[in-house]
Amino acid sequence: METLTARGRAVRVGATLLGLALLLLGTVRGTDDDFPFGPFRMYSTSDPPNAPAPDTRVEGVDRTGAVVPLGQDATGIRRAEIEGQQDRYAADPSLLRTVADAYAERHPGAPELVEVRIVVRWFDIKGGRPTGKWTDETAVRWETVG
Repeated sequence: METLTARGRAVRVGATLLGLALLLLGTVRGTDDDFPFGPFRMYSTSDPPNAPAPDTRVEGVDRTGAVVPLGQDATGIRRAEIEGQQDRYAADPSLLRTVADAYAERHPGAPELVEVRIVVRWFDIKGGRPTGKWTDETAVRWETVG
């Protein structure tokens, strides 16, 4: 086995100290976007035992009036991508047009979508257990003009 040179040790110690500094800085001032050098809060919190549990979905309405589920298979867009950008969609619902376009590209023969909406289903929870009751809330809606 060869001995590490003084320069090699210095490089390794420097890289270790840099990594530790980034972890410390990320922990103190970072956000989820800085992962792995920032906190990953997704699993670090929990809701109260009686708080409703959200389940977000995207759906569209075609020109025949049929409701079309717009999940990953239908659009190629993962639900997590929609949920992560929900504030942007709420601020500018016209961004949902990209979902309609992705659906049209994958389903060229399907009727055109005239509406895309982000719907949150709130499941009622009591004592940490689902009650079987739920309510739907349309969080964001985009409709074609015309």
